[in-house]
Amino acid sequence: MAKRVVPESARRRHRPTRQGTVLSEKLIVDTALRVLREHGTAGLTARRLGTALGADPSSLYRYFAGMDDLTRAIGEELMGRARDSWSATGEWRADLRALGLAIHASYLAHPQAAALTASRVTGRPREIAVDETILGIIRSAGFQDAAAVRLYHAFVDLSLAFAALDAGALVLTEEARARDEEVWTSTYARLPAESYPNIAATARLLAARMPHSAYPVVLDTLLADAAAQLAAARSARKGRRATGD
Repeated sequence: MAKRVVPESARRRHRPTRQGTVLSEKLIVDTALRVLREHGTAGLTARRLGTALGADPSSLYRYFAGMDDLTRAIGEELMGRARDSWSATGEWRADLRALGLAIHASYLAHPQAAALTASRVTGRPREIAVDETILGIIRSAGFQDAAAVRLYHAFVDLSLAFAALDAGALVLTEEARARDEEVWTSTYARLPAESYPNIAATARLLAARMPHSAYPVVLDTLLADAAAQLAAARSARKGRRATGD
């Protein structure tokens, strides 16, 4: 038998924590984001979170079924923040681009949380609202449902994959990240043209480009291809109508 979901109002503590606050899902998620920022993914434990909240760790389970449930709530929060920072213009390609960049930025604002949650599907309300928004933009643009789902799938996976990839660099120490970026000038730029003519010819450009995320470029490529497919599909439908097929 499925466990009955208890509304947050019924789960809320009647007494404040030692820090004088009343627990809520939002407070726990916000505090978990802070713990992740300060201690990394391995440092997010019920004990440490309870200490940060000034509450007994067991009180967390009045709000979440376990730490995995909390992880999904953190992912939902990042998705929700992306949607909250975005506004529609009515132009499908511009709207998808802006929403993709908002998702990417929301995750990179909390890289430790991004590394933990980018591969998760939460099924929670704010994530569902983002998915509904994306599909609404795509279907309203005129994509047929099968094509809409393909574009939705590519768009979401691309956004989250780059969020995880770019977050991986941000969670490195500044020293480690600087060493990685320096390789483009200390190693690649010094390779002999006789053996590596293509790298040697582009070394300066590589050093300038590679420390930055490729997400905007790849996102634009995806959207340009989608626009071309949409135009082709419309042309084909128009042709069929003209011939009576």
